[in-house]
Amino acid sequence: MVAKKEYWATGRRKSAVASVKAVPGNGHFKVNKSDISEYFPVETLRGYLMQPLAITGLEDQYDFTINVKGGGKSGQAGAIRLGIARMLEKVDPDLRNILKESGLLTRDARVKERKKSGQPGARKRFQFSKR
Repeated sequence: MVAKKEYWATGRRKSAVASVKAVPGNGHFKVNKSDISEYFPVETLRGYLMQPLAITGLEDQYDFTINVKGGGKSGQAGAIRLGIARMLEKVDPDLRNILKESGLLTRDARVKERKKSGQPGARKRFQFSKR
């Protein structure tokens, strides 16, 4: 019996972390044990996380099992997108240039700025009074 080859990668965005597992298949997605259209009902988020597959032309060649936690739906979609791009790079190192030029291998490091002590928010200040 021949074992199926599986590929793993991790993606992060804001406070979301996605663990992406891919096996050769025909394009099925499971996100946190539910179908992708149930988990991401908004079409724009589904299109966003499918970008690495669309650019490389590998939409129907792998089945994905994804566990994602933390953050909101947008951050989770970004984490999955980075995880898929990293997984594709592991599968075929020749795809690195295509993914890199498209900016899909760059981790978006923007995170929420911390609240400063003695102030109402990260940037907001209490009103200044001269007298």
